[in-house]
Amino acid sequence: MSALSVELLAAATPPQIADAGNTRLALAALAGIAVIVLLITRWKVHAFLALTIGSGVLGSVAGAPLAKTVTSYSTGLGNTVASVGTLIALGAILGKLLADSGGADQIVDTILARTSEKRLPWAMALIAGLVGLPLFFEIGIVILIPVVLLVARRSGQSLIRIGIPALAGLSVMHGLVPPHPGPLAAISAIHADMGTTLALGVLVALPTLAIAGPLFGRVAAGWVDVVPPERLTPARASDDLDRRPSFAATVCTMLLPVVLMLAKALADVIVDDQSSLAYRVFDVIGTPLIALLAAVVVAMFTLGRAAGFSKDRISSTVDSSLGPIAGILLIVGAGGGFKQTLIDCGVGQMILDWSKDWHISALFLAWLIAVLIRVATGSATVAIISAAGLVAPLAEGMSSTHTALLVLSVGAGSLFFSHVNDAGFWLVKEYFGMDVPQTLKTWSVMETVISVVTLGFVMLLSLVM
Repeated sequence: MSALSVELLAAATPPQIADAGNTRLALAALAGIAVIVLLITRWKVHAFLALTIGSGVLGSVAGAPLAKTVTSYSTGLGNTVASVGTLIALGAILGKLLADSGGADQIVDTILARTSEKRLPWAMALIAGLVGLPLFFEIGIVILIPVVLLVARRSGQSLIRIGIPALAGLSVMHGLVPPHPGPLAAISAIHADMGTTLALGVLVALPTLAIAGPLFGRVAAGWVDVVPPERLTPARASDDLDRRPSFAATVCTMLLPVVLMLAKALADVIVDDQSSLAYRVFDVIGTPLIALLAAVVVAMFTLGRAAGFSKDRISSTVDSSLGPIAGILLIVGAGGGFKQTLIDCGVGQMILDWSKDWHISALFLAWLIAVLIRVATGSATVAIISAAGLVAPLAEGMSSTHTALLVLSVGAGSLFFSHVNDAGFWLVKEYFGMDVPQTLKTWSVMETVISVVTLGFVMLLSLVM
């Protein structure tokens, strides 16, 4: 065969192979997701087993060797449990100390005393937005969940009416507002201005949070009616406590990990010399593991000892906090395993390949690419980083304002329709005591509302700025 023939064959063959491979990957992703949904909803298989089986189906249909599928699933499960599992455990300990010491009662009583019933969802949205600014969603929810469950039970309002605004506050910050890690990654990839992006992010986040949080929560409460799970709802601190922590001490303890992580994020932006002592200190104390561990240690004194707990009582509280989260850890880990299988099989790259030749608005294209990656892989972080890298060349020649809007478009797309391949989906499902259809009607729709509403505001701003 001549060199020219080889070159012509090489030029003609790859697109055909790519098309065939991409079609098979698309079918594999759909098959894996369908198997998971059917196993859980129709045959009532435990979510951990369903996710494990679905990962195997995905790999088989995609044509991946069994050994590679097992490795991908195990790696994803291990990485997820390693990164999120410890944080969930520390959050559970902090929540248990908060509940048993009477600290959660103090917060709830104060909120209920100073906030009317009509304004409770708005108060929860504001609190969650502040707490969620520097935190990944999983960390924020384990910190806030005792308060959300107690407020819902004490106020007599629907858990969905109270919980959706809190979830929306965490999620909006996760995708739109720096110094959250997701938007920071997009800003770096697209070379956007931090101040402009922060200002526009807050401008878009506030009305989006109002719509997707308290307003949508009222609608979702009419669709789904659930009560706070007994096994996860902190009981009211026993009446035999001589005292309980003050409101100020309790709030400061809860916000300690938030402040430490926010300080690290600000240090990353402000401090130029990364070898300086100040930067290295903030870099260590602001990591999620250290920040939450510090909060747990502090809580033993500000909450446990302040309530008159002995050393044995504190140890017993810590021990009893870990049992209820065992199932949650397995399900969240399995969700991470399924996500990693999707990524390793090439589903994310498939979407990037398909999108290269689309000729549409840069802002809408950025949102759409992030949406496809998010839906396929289940990871908002993977979606925002991958999409930002792909659309970065489009930012050339844009004003600083439109470059910032490009970042927000990517962030909005990364939040679209969380479902069974997202660890956050299972975290919300288990903490709120919902089944899969209920979680889709509430959490998944809420995420979609955030994504679509944000895109709408971004497109409007692009016309006037």
